[in-house]
This record gives sequence, C-alpha cells and structure tokens, in this order.
Amino acid sequence: MKVKYVVYLIILFQSTHAFSSQEASVPSLSTISNLAIAVIEDKINVAEHARVNITPQSLDSRLKPPLCLPPVKAELASNRAIKRNNTVKISCNSPQLQYPWQIFLSVRVDVLYPVVVSRETLGPDDLISSGDVAIRYVEQTSLRGRQFDKIEDVVGTRVKRRIPPNQPIFINNLCFVCKGDTVSIWARSKNFEIKTVGEALRDGNLGDRIRVKNSYSNKSLDAKVTGVGEVEVRM
Repeated sequence: MKVKYVVYLIILFQSTHAFSSQEASVPSLSTISNLAIAVIEDKINVAEHARVNITPQSLDSRLKPPLCLPPVKAELASNRAIKRNNTVKISCNSPQLQYPWQIFLSVRVDVLYPVVVSRETLGPDDLISSGDVAIRYVEQTSLRGRQFDKIEDVVGTRVKRRIPPNQPIFINNLCFVCKGDTVSIWARSKNFEIKTVGEALRDGNLGDRIRVKNSYSNKSLDAKVTGVGEVEVRM
C-alpha cells in the first residue's frame, strides 16, 4: 500500500507541476483581435496587386476573458472561403472554468484592386485623355464588369454612357471604335501585312468583331477591333 501511495503522490506532483508550468494568463483584447486577423491572413487568397483590409469587430472594453492556458486557439467558425463578412472563433482551456472558454468575432474583409476611374464627370462622345482619369483602389464588390488597370488602355477611347466622378470605367462605357469613325484597317497573313483606312459601320470594343467599309474599294468587311481606332482583317 505504501508503494502505491508513493507512486500516486509522484503522479499527482508531476501533473500539478505540468499544469502550473503552462503559465495561464488573461489574453488582452488586442491579442484576441490580432489572432482573428491572423486567421484571415492565413486563409485568404488574392492577387498580388490587390490590397486587403481586415477589420475585426470592436470588442467591448468591459469584456473580461478568463485565465487561458496556452495555446489560445483561433479558427474560422465555418469551413468556407473568405468572404466580405466572416466569423472567427477564439477559444482556450481555462483553469478557472470546467469547460473551454470561447468568443466569436465578426471580421470584415475588404479586397481592393487598382482600377482606372474618372476624375470628373464624363459624358457621351467625350474623348478620354490621360488627365481625365486616375488609378484608384476600389473594393471588389463595386467591380461588376470588365474594367482597366492601366491609364493608357483607355486614352483615346470615346465615352458612350455618362460616367460620374471617381467611378470605375468599365469597357461597356466606352467604344474603342465608334460608328462613323475613320479606322486603320490592318490586313495580315503569315507572309505580309497591309494597312489601309476605312469607316466603322458600328461601335466596337477590344476583341469585338464589327463591320467596316474600305474607303478605297467601298467594300464592307468583317474585322476585329484590336485597339483605339484600329481593326484587323485576317487573310
């Protein structure tokens, strides 16, 4: 009996020592917020040129977390891709409680991309110059269409629809070739390249196929819009 009693005391001493050596502490509110941010940063996947703003909800200063044994765990409350609004669970084992302590935080994620926006109001038939536009970072939920990330891509295009100040410029707001415009017509094959001029018979944007009329032969052709005032005919 004495041997068993000694062994029991040794085991009790070791477990008590291990428990106390973990150094339970009270996590600060900033620590809780930073853990939530780290979870989002670890899981989010965006393009390199994007900016990401992660904003956890403000915690009430009256919140008093208990003593926590390390590690304090942080994880997404649901197994899904990061969205604009997310929920993160912070939890720990506590010597003060008979059950794990936990708190749920709402975390907002704004993903912004550099896009071309108007500096001032642009109206129908305005020709865009470099001074009319700028690059700004815009939250992805405001980007509902094909936009541009280089100013030179829109210089020389014509506005089809009114664009308010500081708004992203989408491709359907513009025409790279407008009906009635004089256009450069490039005829290309593997062996030669010929340039002539013609008239656009309809509006077109990059990649669109439109009808154009050759100014010398008066023949109508199917052509692909390749740039501002330029189309291509494949031979």
